[in-house]
Amino acid sequence: MTSYSNARQAYTTSSVLTASPGQLIVMAYDGAIRALRQSADAMRRGDRERARNRMRSAEAIIDELNNSLDMSHGEIPARLRALYLYCKRLLINANTQSEAEAIDVAVGLLTKLRESWFQIAQTAQNAEQESA
Repeated sequence: MTSYSNARQAYTTSSVLTASPGQLIVMAYDGAIRALRQSADAMRRGDRERARNRMRSAEAIIDELNNSLDMSHGEIPARLRALYLYCKRLLINANTQSEAEAIDVAVGLLTKLRESWFQIAQTAQNAEQESA
């Protein structure tokens, strides 16, 4: 590993260890969105192996977001689960049909969800700072 790689890994580790739960969710969305954009780009270039590898990374993050839902909180987690499962279906179709556009739709949905979680995390952080 280069010194840049070591520094980047240390920064990433530090960011994760010090992040609030809301910030961790935003980071998960960022990772899934980044991997899906890379997958769509690779698919458009005809690099099926890279497209599939990046898609697998995003699917793992989406699975983790889905599995972490507390379904006892009513309608919101149920709707999130439905959106995550829809994204997974889009990715299956993208993979089997080699359609990067389906990945783009999933990116759009995840980006909207990410923005909502970012606002929630910011509100929580501001409330925490005000009470300190």
